[in-house]
Amino acid sequence: MNILFVSAENGTLKGGKVGGVGDVLEYLPPALAELGNQVIVLTPSHGFLHRLNSETRPLESFAFLFRGYEHRAQLHEIFPKKNHVGVRHMVVDHPLLTSPDPFTGQPRIYTDDPQTPFATDANRFALFCAAVSETIVTGLIGPFDRIHLHDWHTALIAFLRQFSPNFYALKSIPTVYTIHNLGIQGVRPLRGHSSSLESWFPNTAYDWEKVADPRRPDCINIMAVGIRLSDMVHTVSPSYASEIQEPSRQPEFYGGEGLESDLKQASAQGRLAGILNGCDYDEFNENPVRNYFEILSMFKSAVLEWTGMKGNLDTAHFISYARLLEMEKRRKAPGIIMTFVGRVVDQKLLLFSSVGSDGKPGLETVLESLGDKGCLFLLGSGDPSYETDLIRLSSRYENMIFLNGYSDSCARALYSIGNLFLMPSSYEPCGISQLLAMREGQPCVVHRVGGLKDTVEHRKNGFSFGGNTLEDQVDNFVKTVIDAISLKLSGSLEWESIRRNAAATRFTWRQTAQQYMDILYRPKK
Repeated sequence: MNILFVSAENGTLKGGKVGGVGDVLEYLPPALAELGNQVIVLTPSHGFLHRLNSETRPLESFAFLFRGYEHRAQLHEIFPKKNHVGVRHMVVDHPLLTSPDPFTGQPRIYTDDPQTPFATDANRFALFCAAVSETIVTGLIGPFDRIHLHDWHTALIAFLRQFSPNFYALKSIPTVYTIHNLGIQGVRPLRGHSSSLESWFPNTAYDWEKVADPRRPDCINIMAVGIRLSDMVHTVSPSYASEIQEPSRQPEFYGGEGLESDLKQASAQGRLAGILNGCDYDEFNENPVRNYFEILSMFKSAVLEWTGMKGNLDTAHFISYARLLEMEKRRKAPGIIMTFVGRVVDQKLLLFSSVGSDGKPGLETVLESLGDKGCLFLLGSGDPSYETDLIRLSSRYENMIFLNGYSDSCARALYSIGNLFLMPSSYEPCGISQLLAMREGQPCVVHRVGGLKDTVEHRKNGFSFGGNTLEDQVDNFVKTVIDAISLKLSGSLEWESIRRNAAATRFTWRQTAQQYMDILYRPKK
């Protein structure tokens, strides 16, 4: 097949990845190509991807309609260092696809609009969808047997395919829509705002029931549009596909987030499928294993680099550097090294900060129980309130080091040297961090939800917990971590068996690609 992937991210390109979407777009197209397919991956330039990646060839300049008048965009093909036969990478460049950071002036992939959620990005991605639709129907790229849209950023292609006479030709191409994170839906007004459906596509007649947000009838829910108007809908793990058909009961349970009725209907129609993402099992073999003290030195260098990016001495960096110096002086690695790598946000850290039956936050109880037997390294950034909580904890507990930033080399070091990875996500569509830790032989403690439930088996290749209430979940998380620590420090054969099983667990991209062919791309009967 000739397959078009449309996404906001592409991890194959330098600077093209923010999160898990970028990983999928990096590894899945080559796996599909190995099965005999031809794949084009198309993203916005975001104003920089075609410049940051030096091996670039300009293709066609083309006209398209947006906001009722003609625009011109430039198509570029990029030839990344890590390329694969059968896969081509392209970007659409247009001045309005750029969203510079207000502080640094640097372009970025996503924009945070706290006062008007999604307004800036919805404008950018609506323009991108109009441009992509034009390239397909005019034959600039293609022809295609399947169009695969990723998350809300690309769902308006399904809208144009359904309602715009200019793009009815797209109806002949089966379209697949992947939900990477249902919690981010791209809700905007139907009209009356510069960032609204009727502002983007004036004079386009549409069916209100097909676009309306279930909870805000005067708004478009762009995520819902992708679900309702695509031929197949896909989530990145089987358990997540099941969970999102149930109503959310936050904070205990994260389900359909208002779209459960649409998802149940898609399931009843045979249009909803959950396929687990894969993991690359060759890449980690390229990285030399460093000893504990080499890794401490690497962390110190990273903290100094992050400090240099700011105009003043950041508290988080000051404390982490001091802790790293203390650990170097001990001249002995801890008995157990626990790790966390991920975004510092509610989804990942709610059970760290929430209170258990002992009246204390879960992470605090874990650190007190750990004592001087080991340490916890946390790598990540995100929500300022969560960052502040972690900074305060790291100032109080000598056994916790909060590395408030991100670096691929630091992340890989933690995956390789850690003994126990903590991932108590409140919800997890698939998760990649647990797979990266497991492939290095590091067992994980995970909340039994979504892709974590599908990849980690309790006391077989890791540790998992559940709970009906938030307090239960915190208590069970703490107990599971403490039990795992005891098992590791006891030197038991069971621990070694769990560690070996974690390292031997395999969820390959080739398996994922074959399921795409069998389930998502199968011909209609």
